[in-house]
Amino acid sequence: MTGPGEVSSVVVRDDSQFRGSYTDETLISVKGLKMHFPVTEGVFVQRVVASVKAVDGVNFEIKKGETLGLVGESGCGKTTTGRCILQLEKPTAGEIIFHGEDINGLDDKAMIEIRKKIQVIFQDPFSSLNPRMKVGEILTEPMQVHNIISDEEGRRQRAVELLTTCGLKANFYERYPHEMSGGQRQRVGIARALAMNPEFIICDEAVSALDVSIQAQVINLLEDLREEFGLTYLFISHDLSVVRHICHRVAVMYLGNIVELAECDELFDNPIHPYTKALLEAVPIPDPDIENARAHKIVKGEIPSPMYPPSGCVFHPRCELEVEKCGQNMPEFREIKTGHWVACTEV
Repeated sequence: MTGPGEVSSVVVRDDSQFRGSYTDETLISVKGLKMHFPVTEGVFVQRVVASVKAVDGVNFEIKKGETLGLVGESGCGKTTTGRCILQLEKPTAGEIIFHGEDINGLDDKAMIEIRKKIQVIFQDPFSSLNPRMKVGEILTEPMQVHNIISDEEGRRQRAVELLTTCGLKANFYERYPHEMSGGQRQRVGIARALAMNPEFIICDEAVSALDVSIQAQVINLLEDLREEFGLTYLFISHDLSVVRHICHRVAVMYLGNIVELAECDELFDNPIHPYTKALLEAVPIPDPDIENARAHKIVKGEIPSPMYPPSGCVFHPRCELEVEKCGQNMPEFREIKTGHWVACTEV
């Protein structure tokens, strides 16, 4: 349901129309990314006894104008990957190349310019907005801090323009977050990200806290903004139906590793990795007759602890294709066919 003051409507668009196209130019490249969180014990003298391998050797590229989906179960490392790109977490190892420069080696001062170009839309639109600040202050503060617009009236006009662009009326400028619906708050979060004139936006579960009708509105808005401003997205989500609708390519994560990456339709229609197949088979089909008739595969066992991941292929203890060598060597992330990459030796 559209809240008062929202000027958006839900229009169902087919996937090919929705996604649009992207260029061959690489905007951001992630190479060998690792993020290991130390686990310590002791009160007065602390020592590291283990580490949580949240991200453990991730590689991918995102083209300019592309929306790359990053999917997987909760706790697989999706959000941590996004936080590393934002430099909210300092990676243990690896490179994050943005416009040909490794941003991992930059100090805080140098990162100020990078953060103008890389922004984020958080999962919870309520907790990500300061409840004591009006919407106008939320939108104009980053412009003032980064000296994008020097005069107050100019910042106000820009904020009103952003609200209108994101489907909200100008009077939202004087509202507080608690006076808006969840969808309206998320639109403010999107407007705040746009205030910096970014090139790359990380959408971290940006629609998961919203009901289905509001999700459709926000997804439509994100794609319209991508087309209008030439934006590039990393779309982190566990909702596969949303990912299929908006993303050009999809990367599947499991226990800190990317196990499969392909064009969106190719991955959904022809999954190769056993984990990807299991993940897609877990998605319910709306038609109850088809849903009841199809076979359901249940993946054996529990997800291992990222503190003590299995040797070799991290999925091998739960995999139906497991052979002896799977537990000995990490499988190479290889290109099975054009644009379709898989980390599995048995396919």
